[in-house]
Amino acid sequence: MILAIDIGNTNIVLGCIDADGIIFRERVYTNQLATDLEYAAKIKIAMDMHGIDPAGIDGSIMSSVVPSVTNIFAQAVKKLTGSEPMIVGPGIKTGLSILIDNPAQLGSDLVVDAVAGINEYPAPMIVIDMGTATTLSVIDSQKHYLGGMIMTGMSVSTDALISRTAQLPKIAFEKPKRVIGTNTVDCLKSGIMYSQACAIDGVIDRLEEDLGEKCTVIATGGLAGVIVPLCRKEIILDDDLLLKGLMVIYNKNKK
Repeated sequence: MILAIDIGNTNIVLGCIDADGIIFRERVYTNQLATDLEYAAKIKIAMDMHGIDPAGIDGSIMSSVVPSVTNIFAQAVKKLTGSEPMIVGPGIKTGLSILIDNPAQLGSDLVVDAVAGINEYPAPMIVIDMGTATTLSVIDSQKHYLGGMIMTGMSVSTDALISRTAQLPKIAFEKPKRVIGTNTVDCLKSGIMYSQACAIDGVIDRLEEDLGEKCTVIATGGLAGVIVPLCRKEIILDDDLLLKGLMVIYNKNKK
């Protein structure tokens, strides 16, 4: 059994995986001020909730886009399991051919998503990760990573709108009752969520046009579950994509 962790700007996804698949997946808040002990406690709580003993962990793997948290979290994993985690980065075998201008600039989360995508779904494909930013990765029929797009994430744009207006309240990301809102809260929900869904539909068209062929489209990330049902395009929702990719990379690199 391995412990897999993806550290994002807003949330940390962690889970345990064995030969039969993913045992659990949980999210914790990314806190750049937390200590290794605090993070170790959070991992332990998640494992306890699912009846998993840290002694049963054979290894661990991490990807991170928050450098200030990476080492602290690695120390937390070592404190809990007794061994250093594998960290996705330079020198790690992924099996992914990256054709962007500077492959070193590609975030480890996008690498992991793409690795999972080419191992789980037919290419060509577009992989969408809806988190702090909404990212779209394009992989061609030969499974080459060509590039993609970075869009403002829905939470970020909502926070910016509310912070710059005097009378707009915070809202929960729930499916609006109708497209046409009849009160301030419903108007906000409709405008924010349907604009994101329409943006996703629109950029899929543009990316497929640029690539010259239809793509399998897969979405993951903390906000994917509320946006994908509002989209008109056929999109596969896979909440476990990151963990699947981490497992593939771990197996490619384990001693």
